[in-house]
Amino acid sequence: MFEGLLGQCAVTDVDRAEEWFTILCGRPPDARPMAGLLEWHLGPGFGLQVWSEPESAGHSTVSLLVTDIDDDAERLLAHGIAHDGPQPGGGARILVLADPDGNRVVLTGS
Repeated sequence: MFEGLLGQCAVTDVDRAEEWFTILCGRPPDARPMAGLLEWHLGPGFGLQVWSEPESAGHSTVSLLVTDIDDDAERLLAHGIAHDGPQPGGGARILVLADPDGNRVVLTGS
């Protein structure tokens, strides 16, 4: 019945968010379906939307499964995205990040 999922983060400043999420995803957005909306297509049937919605900004949480959490942690630090490093969580390891609006982005993997 369902064919995919797009996680969404509401932000106050889509230009500032685009810079941050471009670093996170390692590339610019794949689509701009309408003004104020950015999309990263991360695999068949799933992706991430960043939406300009100031009244809801900072209250989103998305979790993304990654192949090498240590490499991602190092890459993000090298590009200025601060974090406390990978931690145990949920039977795997997690890396908790916050975008400029305070949305929680959790990378999970080994």
